[in-house]
Amino acid sequence: MCTPAYTLSKMKGNIKFYKGENIPLELHKPRIVQKLHLVPIERRLQALQEGGFNTFKLNTPDVFLDMLTDSGTNAMSDNQQAAMMHADDAYAGSQSFARMAKAVEDVLKKKYLLPVHQGRAAENVLSCAYIKKKGALIPMNYHFTTALAHITQYGGRIAELLYDEAYNIASSHPFKGNMNIEKLEEVIKETGAGNIPFIRMEASTNLIGGQPFSIANMRAVREIANRYGIRLVLDASLLGENAYLVIQREPEFASASMGDVIATMTGLADIVYFSARKLSSSRGGGICTNNLEIYREMEALIPLFEGFLTYGGMSVREIEAIAVGLYETLDESIICQSPQFISYLVNSLVANGVSMVTPPGVLGAHVDAMKLCEHIPQTQYPAGALAAAFYLISGIRGMERGTMSNQRDENGNETYADMELLRLAVPRRVFTLSQIKYVIDRMTWLYENRKMIGGLKFVYEPPVLRFFMGELEPVSDWPQKLVAKFKEDFGDSL
Repeated sequence: MCTPAYTLSKMKGNIKFYKGENIPLELHKPRIVQKLHLVPIERRLQALQEGGFNTFKLNTPDVFLDMLTDSGTNAMSDNQQAAMMHADDAYAGSQSFARMAKAVEDVLKKKYLLPVHQGRAAENVLSCAYIKKKGALIPMNYHFTTALAHITQYGGRIAELLYDEAYNIASSHPFKGNMNIEKLEEVIKETGAGNIPFIRMEASTNLIGGQPFSIANMRAVREIANRYGIRLVLDASLLGENAYLVIQREPEFASASMGDVIATMTGLADIVYFSARKLSSSRGGGICTNNLEIYREMEALIPLFEGFLTYGGMSVREIEAIAVGLYETLDESIICQSPQFISYLVNSLVANGVSMVTPPGVLGAHVDAMKLCEHIPQTQYPAGALAAAFYLISGIRGMERGTMSNQRDENGNETYADMELLRLAVPRRVFTLSQIKYVIDRMTWLYENRKMIGGLKFVYEPPVLRFFMGELEPVSDWPQKLVAKFKEDFGDSL
């Protein structure tokens, strides 16, 4: 069987154009295409009404550019597609799993692997294994929605320990995902190391704009974890992009390879877990470690929650794709594409006056809904309203990352988000530059007509992860007025 060859190229900045235009260049060619639909604005309004003004409840025939998430939407490579054809579908002892485990050891440098069907399944296993008493505290740089839900489901709580700079929307700080070292030590002393099952670091912090942390910061966290005898857990779902930005922004690693940076980061963690839907452009996930005792502590939970230890609830075809995708994470020319497109999108919108999270991060471009919709109170979910309005006038589906994505406290009170963001995800190797320019054009028009956007209110609110399934309605007839203004400016254009 042939082993795919991987080009481990070094990319030092964008490719320069003779006439000076500064645009990202795609380092891939499309070989399979999927038809898109740009339906009329009247149908888009109807689709919003049918979906309760929640972009998660839109159907893809009504969506032009799907920028909801990069989870499971990254484009697979030809090598991944080919690998799926020689999968070993044995229930136990599958050689597909053996190839995935070898890739984990080669790339993430961890020899014990527990497969799970996706990242949130890993969070469930970790929470079940280690949160043994009510009130146990998990310090972290910042929470992710499903991580928080699983921790609280098992009786735990979290402490978010970012530096103040992380909450500054327009910033030049290269590593806004850094954990606040002083606060971490303070929290450990106040809580007691025995009440802290593990420290969690997320690469890169999703809910504050896909912002990375530095290796220097992770080393400092590791030192504190060693001092107090606490395990360090790394959410590596966006590890490749975090590593790419380390090479771009951390002088010590300016000449390092992707493999060296990734190995340095995973080597500092006791446990690494990941969503393959992000990390390797496939679908699945895993938990890995070099500590056999840690492996044994979680081993029995895999058959209980996920499936046998050599498939973990995944299709073996996806397992083959994960193995190839992990090796491709070492290729900077593959990983750089999404951050470069995001940077182009963010910088273009900033130049047009739109407030964005800066510096550009990973996963997607993040619009500052608190600023763009400053006339909408947080009680009316400005980020959710912006997501609905942007879909209405463009057919582009983004995701609310604000108060709607939070959950109420134990007394039913609203917990307001630190930021109200509209995330426009840019999956790897999915969109063309002309499509990104369409995003810029439509967001610029909406920015100039932002005062027309109104708020939303819940009409159906699930108790957990409400942003997935909840339904809302406008507080006024602002969508109809926005449609009228769009038709006035664009005529019969879609």
